[in-house]
Amino acid sequence: MINASIAQLRDALTAGEYTAADLASAFAERIETIDPSLNSLVSRVAAIEPASANGRLAGIPYVHKDIFCAKGTRTTCGSRMLADWVAPYDSTVHERLTQSGAVLLGKANMDEFAMGSSNENSHFGAVANPWDANAVPGGSSGGSAAAVAARLVPFATGTDTGGSIRQPAAFCGVTGIKPTYGRVSRYGMIAYASSFDQGGVIAKSAADCALVLGEMAGFDERDSTSADHPVPDYVAGLDESISGLRVGIPKQWFSDALEPAVGDAVSAAIDELRAAGAETVEIDLPDADIALAAYYLLAPAEASSNLSRFDGVRFGYRCEDPKDLQDLYERTRSEGFGSEVKRRILVGTYALSAGYYDAFYRRAQKARRLVTEHFQRAFEQCDVIAGPVTPTPAFDRGAHSADPAKMYLEDIFTIPVNLAGLPGMSVPAGFVEGRPVGLQLIGRHFDEARLLNVAHQYQQRVDWHERMPSMAADSANDNREG
Repeated sequence: MINASIAQLRDALTAGEYTAADLASAFAERIETIDPSLNSLVSRVAAIEPASANGRLAGIPYVHKDIFCAKGTRTTCGSRMLADWVAPYDSTVHERLTQSGAVLLGKANMDEFAMGSSNENSHFGAVANPWDANAVPGGSSGGSAAAVAARLVPFATGTDTGGSIRQPAAFCGVTGIKPTYGRVSRYGMIAYASSFDQGGVIAKSAADCALVLGEMAGFDERDSTSADHPVPDYVAGLDESISGLRVGIPKQWFSDALEPAVGDAVSAAIDELRAAGAETVEIDLPDADIALAAYYLLAPAEASSNLSRFDGVRFGYRCEDPKDLQDLYERTRSEGFGSEVKRRILVGTYALSAGYYDAFYRRAQKARRLVTEHFQRAFEQCDVIAGPVTPTPAFDRGAHSADPAKMYLEDIFTIPVNLAGLPGMSVPAGFVEGRPVGLQLIGRHFDEARLLNVAHQYQQRVDWHERMPSMAADSANDNREG
């Protein structure tokens, strides 16, 4: 049961092998037993009967990254600022998953306000990687990735602002997809950087991601950034051949910045695509370092604006006994936010300040446009782009805590995709010294169906996505990495 696909679970439910209550209870018991050693969840939700018995996800348990509002549940964003805040309304993502019959079991831990690459920045403590407790699970959707890797749930929601679905998926050996910006509604998804944030899915396989994304995606009039673009049946195209598909390989990504063992694993994965009939072509994407610098100006600038609402007046944390309004603002924000959030607010506010706007923010926007143009030129030569997700496997907990710049470099291959608003995926591609490695697939705008097709065809040839960490393995299905 625990390693079954979502389709297999749905077939078993339909056949009466067990009920939705049985399934929810089985996964809730796993959460109770395994999660204390992971800390992947910040809260648990009592399972209810599926809202739909016939939906494509009817009876399937899941967890939300704790950035999605679900009415009546605590929604913390991993922050002291919202530690006790209970959402008064549902996000569109939650509404749609509920309508499809999915059953919420809890809210996943995350880096505070989605700012981080290791899930060490949460007010509720760090999350452990199920493959190695000494390693980080990635971030900011580290709780979601760890929960899926440990088979605590069949799928989890995540958000990706600069790689926060793909990087933890790679570090935890699961599949994750960040759709095109605007494909999934941001209504009820608490904002970090509004022009980058995008909701997506983390699951065991591309087939599972296709099923869930199909239920989440679509236009939402309540979100001004939502794209009114038709949503195809992602599942229907999974089995199409990739023979003749042109796969672009960015030559700059296979450089000294990439750990050799990771490069070898990614190259082996690309060889599997060739064996399935795809053709590879070398492409030019020279802007990874420029993209990184631009992102860490633009995203903090947007965060400084978005997070100004947390002032102790309307909702969230409020300092005790403020002397006056100024003291209320200063102590509420200094006590309510963690160090990484405060660092980014300071950077963003500085970049937007008078006298520096043109020197920093405007130039970063020009760099963003340049990155987008280079992707457009690359897609004139290829249908999808393949490369590494991260330059290294999961690093040790605490390894980068004293060096934020080194932490930021973990996002060097994921951030360009967010700057251009493109869809991207991470697919399990092997191990380096027992820690998972991911293959990144990038597509044209609104071409998630092709990405899912390529990922699924790859997963028909390998079994990396089927492997479980020993802590998660069922006695009858012990399929662990050596």
